[in-house]
Amino acid sequence: MMRIYRNIDHLPAFRRAVVTIGTFDGVHTGHQQILEQLHREAARIDGETVIITFHPHPRKIVKGAAADIRLINTLREKIELLSWKGINHLVIVPFTEAFSQLTAEQYVQEFLLEKFHPHTIIIGYDHQFGKGRAGDYHLLEEFSRREGFQLQEIPVHLLNEISVSSTRIREAISRADVDTANRLLGYDFFFTGRVVEGNKLGRTLGYPTANLQIEDPEKLIPGDGIYAVEVMEVPEQDQENTPLTGPRLKGMMSIGVRPTIGVSPRVIEVNIFDFNGDLYGRQLRVFMKKYLRSEEKFASLDALKQQLAKDKEDTLAALR
Repeated sequence: MMRIYRNIDHLPAFRRAVVTIGTFDGVHTGHQQILEQLHREAARIDGETVIITFHPHPRKIVKGAAADIRLINTLREKIELLSWKGINHLVIVPFTEAFSQLTAEQYVQEFLLEKFHPHTIIIGYDHQFGKGRAGDYHLLEEFSRREGFQLQEIPVHLLNEISVSSTRIREAISRADVDTANRLLGYDFFFTGRVVEGNKLGRTLGYPTANLQIEDPEKLIPGDGIYAVEVMEVPEQDQENTPLTGPRLKGMMSIGVRPTIGVSPRVIEVNIFDFNGDLYGRQLRVFMKKYLRSEEKFASLDALKQQLAKDKEDTLAALR
């Protein structure tokens, strides 16, 4: 099981630490190649894999751009994905104003070397750090020669692939292109929401829905439309080691403003097949499987009900 640390003043003595640094938003197929490089090197020297990431996102502190950040993964989701990939240690560094003011030399000496004692650092040529982003790969090279740790460069083509993939994934999710997003992620895009009270219209139509409230304002939400999904309940306890695998129920989901009943605030509703229990207050994880259609305004509730029956057929076919 991956060990998680949130206080850099209380880190263990890592065994021949092979370290990389990054936000790893999405932990997508590009990132996964870096993780494979990390694993290969750790296996070669009988060391441990260590990922350093930051929370909150550095852009929120450095640029004050809190409102415009939309992330593929919440911190909790990123923890689960990195654990799933077999990382030994994840260090979540509180990114504060004071931390952002460390000079590049202080960042290397007082943070990387004194806290982590790395055997190997694997990093991209474009990695910048320290106050004013003054530190770069060349500075790390100088320190590696002086201090005796190994430095490995992440191939340029892979860094470009990661950057392009991250942008394409965000765009695909926003425009409801589930197929592209899932292919680039290497897993089904998912999000977690708490079931809240709705207007119970779905129940009167014969398709009761769980209304989901997303509690992390930075989480990227898919574009409006109707989707085939799979759903599992997320336990409240042990939140940082929730399994990504386990029993899932089939269902269909609507994201939008429900134009047939008069435009409402944007809502996320999931109709879970073959389930009749009470879900209020519980947390559900929704795995995006297939985009079915756009949101439409129907002439009557009967017409909507007929479409819902077809949506269920299409969902079952997509999930088969």
